[in-house]
Amino acid sequence: MDWLPDFAAAALAAILAITLHEAAHGYAALWLGDDTAKQMGRLSLNPIAHVDPVGTLLVPGLLLVSQLLTTGRVDVMFGWARPVPVDVMRLRNPRFGMVLVAAAGPAINIAIATLAALLIHPLLGLGSDNVQDWLRQFLFLSILGNLVLACFNLLPIPPLDGGRILGGLLPPSIGIPFLQLERVGLLLVLGALLILPVAGYDPFRWLVRTMVQPLGRVILMLTGHG
Repeated sequence: MDWLPDFAAAALAAILAITLHEAAHGYAALWLGDDTAKQMGRLSLNPIAHVDPVGTLLVPGLLLVSQLLTTGRVDVMFGWARPVPVDVMRLRNPRFGMVLVAAAGPAINIAIATLAALLIHPLLGLGSDNVQDWLRQFLFLSILGNLVLACFNLLPIPPLDGGRILGGLLPPSIGIPFLQLERVGLLLVLGALLILPVAGYDPFRWLVRTMVQPLGRVILMLTGHG
């Protein structure tokens, strides 16, 4: 059962990141005039309300098992939840309201990563060495997991949050046809994640190298970690 602390740290970090990401979309939509998520019981901080069988259970489970079998530890977790329903036409300003609702998810993930970096200072002096090791791992996974989730969702491809942000900022004559590419965009994203690694190119490593690491360095610098 040596893997249990690693599992607990990774699972807790992933659950918080994914749940708060989806809840942020719902609360932003409610603030901007759409209560669809509230009416459907999705305006909730209860992780069970946002569970997606594939993104919340299968993918993180495969990552967990593969890492434990290959390295004996858990270094990264990734997944997603059921999207919170939003009726764009019920927002007070549908075009720019959509931009704000889409941006709320990545924004809360960046905020959580920043908070985790800040908590390193007061928390790592608490408890025994084992407790400190667990806290260090949990905070590291919280920073990494939230930044990966934020950066992945900020890619300008519909139906990711970045695609919806870009679609709302573009002139309607371009933005509306762009947003209608959601189904193609979803296939593009899934294809990149599944096919490119077989061809020898790792899109996850590209994401970490070009987006997650630079953002992480900024956050660590701003929170006093040099």
